[in-house]
Formats: sequence, C-alpha cells, structure tokens
Amino acid sequence: MFFYPPQTLFNRVLPKSKIYAHAKPGRAVKELFVSRIGEIVWKHKLSPETLKLPARRGITEIQVFEIALKSEECEAVLLRTIDKAIPFPILFQLTHADRIRFAASFKRPSDADASQWVIEASFLSEWFHHSSFILHPLPVALDLAALYDQLIRRHISLASRLGESIRDHVARHLSIEAKQREAQQLESRLAKEKQFNRKVELNAQLRALRQQILDLDGERTRPRVQSPAPSPETCVDESPELSPPSRPPCREGATRNTRGRVCSPNQESHP
Repeated sequence: MFFYPPQTLFNRVLPKSKIYAHAKPGRAVKELFVSRIGEIVWKHKLSPETLKLPARRGITEIQVFEIALKSEECEAVLLRTIDKAIPFPILFQLTHADRIRFAASFKRPSDADASQWVIEASFLSEWFHHSSFILHPLPVALDLAALYDQLIRRHISLASRLGESIRDHVARHLSIEAKQREAQQLESRLAKEKQFNRKVELNAQLRALRQQILDLDGERTRPRVQSPAPSPETCVDESPELSPPSRPPCREGATRNTRGRVCSPNQESHP
C-alpha cells in the first residue's frame, strides 16, 4: 500500500514465542499460529527518529509487520493477538505466493489508563498481485498521530466526512456494519414469514433500517483513496416538462412544470 522511506527499515524476524509471552494466547490460537503463519518480520519502524515527526496523543511509534502466510487463510484472532502483544499501532502486510493484502486495527491508548491499548475496529483489504500493485508515498502529516489517522483511513472502505475525526469515522463504519447485519437478519426473517400482516411490519422495519444505513453512508464525504467502490446512489435533477395524465388539466392561462429526477450511481475511489 505504501512506500516506506529507507531510513524506517527495521527488518528483523519476530519469533512467535515473543507473541506468546506477551499476549498469552490459548492452545487453539497457538496451533493457528503454527498452521497459518510461516514468519513474522518487523519490517519498518515509523518514529520521531526515522521520520522526524513528533509523537502526539500517545502515538510514539507506528510499526509495520510483514507476515508470510502458509495459505491465504488468516483468522482475525491471529492479528488481534499480535496487536495485543505489541504496545504500538501496527500496519500488517500479509503475503502468500505472489499476492499481498493489507490489514490494520484502529488502536489507541485507553482514556482511563494510557498504558493500556484499546482496539476499536480492524480492517482487511482484498488480495492483490505483487506485479500489479502500486505503492504510494506516505501521507503528509505534522506528527505521528496525524500520520496514523491518515494511514488508518486508507484501510477503511467508508469515505470520511469533511472535518470528521478518526474516532467518529471508525464509529460510523462500525454502526453501518452493525445495521447491515441487522438488515440481513430481517431479510432472513421476512423470507420465512408466512403471515401477511407480519410481513408488512418486517418490510417497514427493513426500509427504515436501510434508510439509516444510507444516512450513515450518505453525502458529505470526501473521495475514497483506495480501490474504487460504488457509493449509494445520488440523484441528479433534470428539468423536462411532464404532464402526468393522472392530474387534472390546468386552468386556462396557467402552466404546470413537474421536475423529473434521474438517479445515476456515483463512483468514488478506495486501496
């Protein structure tokens, strides 16, 4: 996803035993580490020393880990366990054969105890071929916290709104995901329901829920900076004069103009 400056290169193998010692995973998770992960390399260290950016909001370093997978399978608990073991924000580069994908969690110091870290949400990209993927320069930022905010936003498929904080952006993304799951459950219940009155009620709930999702993923957004993804439909006004046959004719000397609305999908860009 990003081209990291040469001075940030760390390039040291991180033994799985170090992860076990700090995160203390159970036997099942350890077995997943063995079966899924070949090698973990601490690839880059983004810090005040390597980037000449000051620390801020508890973000003193940002780590980049490259993980060689034995297959394309990588359960979320594996990355969560690594995040739990390392008290810094981490960007993951997952590789298998000639393919790569990217992952990151929005990770911040706890409001109650700055020595503890809170993982609020995790994000995972699609797989890309090494030969076709383009690396981008790091975003311009005045400090490590601002840089981290921008790096995390690049992993979120939902476009941010103008002036929206990273915490609000992540919270809106999580709210949409929760409502989408709720909508799927309603659709399933609706498909199984036999009673007409109950179907009407479920349909009303589903329409309201879909509108809430559209409101959360609606306008006031900036263009996505990663791979292209369709946004909700936006309406473009046209002005043909229409005379619906269902309406009574106009009185003599009067005119009636009805504005038509034609919806067309609006494309935004995303990694």
